[in-house]
Amino acid sequence: MIRQTERLRAVLVDGERAVRRFDEAATHYLLTYQSKPTIVTESHLLDAVMPDIGHLGLHQVHDGTLAPFIRRRLAQGRSHKTVNLSLGVVRRILNLAARHWRDENGNTWLTHAPAITMLPLVGHQREPRPITWSEQRELLPRLPAHLARMALFVLNTGVRDDVVCNLRWAWEIQVPELGISLFEVPREHVKGRRRPRVVVCNSVAQQVIESVRGMHEDYVFVYRRERVKNLALPAQMPYRPVQMMSNTAWQRARREAGLGDLHVHDLRHTVGMRLRECGVPESTVADLLWHSTRSMTQHYSVAQIVELHAALEKIREDSGRWNKSLATLRREHEERQREGRGEKVPEKSPDQRQTG
Repeated sequence: MIRQTERLRAVLVDGERAVRRFDEAATHYLLTYQSKPTIVTESHLLDAVMPDIGHLGLHQVHDGTLAPFIRRRLAQGRSHKTVNLSLGVVRRILNLAARHWRDENGNTWLTHAPAITMLPLVGHQREPRPITWSEQRELLPRLPAHLARMALFVLNTGVRDDVVCNLRWAWEIQVPELGISLFEVPREHVKGRRRPRVVVCNSVAQQVIESVRGMHEDYVFVYRRERVKNLALPAQMPYRPVQMMSNTAWQRARREAGLGDLHVHDLRHTVGMRLRECGVPESTVADLLWHSTRSMTQHYSVAQIVELHAALEKIREDSGRWNKSLATLRREHEERQREGRGEKVPEKSPDQRQTG
């Protein structure tokens, strides 16, 4: 009690820096940046690290106190990239506490932010896993209707799954000359948030859009639990947005289709592979996948939008070309070698969800 009184006097009278716990700083961060598109993901990333450092003072958070968290997450099967995502949020909070957040005496919350060491990614990253047309035909029928629509949309536009989940009718721009729609995505929903981007629909993606038109006032892709009996009665729940595509239904469908650890993001890799297979120029592929530094809304003419639409039309259906990714060829080669040795070929089907 005496020590606490002395510490309080030092803060109030002498202007010394108060000791703040990391959980206090994390709460302040979440409240301050609650409008960030990624704040929900960052909240989950912080939840993972709280048992290890939440009770510590900011000055006690460093590589040494983060080591138990890293060991625990790796033992749980999390990838280096997933662990680094949590470490990145911790580093961001410490930097803000040392440079921007100040108390009533004008002192920063932390004297200086320690360097947080990230785990190496080289040699620890999962290879992209594009799917073939036959694998697509195995996967889509096994998905619930709402997820199948979203997956088909991704396979025909190349957009990220978080953009699909957040797609709004207010962003739609109809192009009567092409008979399609564009969606102008605000920069707040674009990775990097530097500029707005445009989603171009080919004929298949447009059919998906028309199939969901009118379901929800704001969101394009929505879900509700349908009745299994008394089908003539109205549905008991309204349509609501889909939070994430990588859920238990996705994991069950990929397992039943024999696609192992297929990620939703692999559908985006599939689009890139198919575009290159059709001879689409790399600059056009970059524009479609939002890798280009150009802003479509500022620099693109109608003629260039026509070019992007034409490129996506080339991947609307199976062209009959034979093509597989290097990762697929390597995996099939290894499976044949195991079978030749009489070994059982294991099926990769992790039950864990993809973070964020």
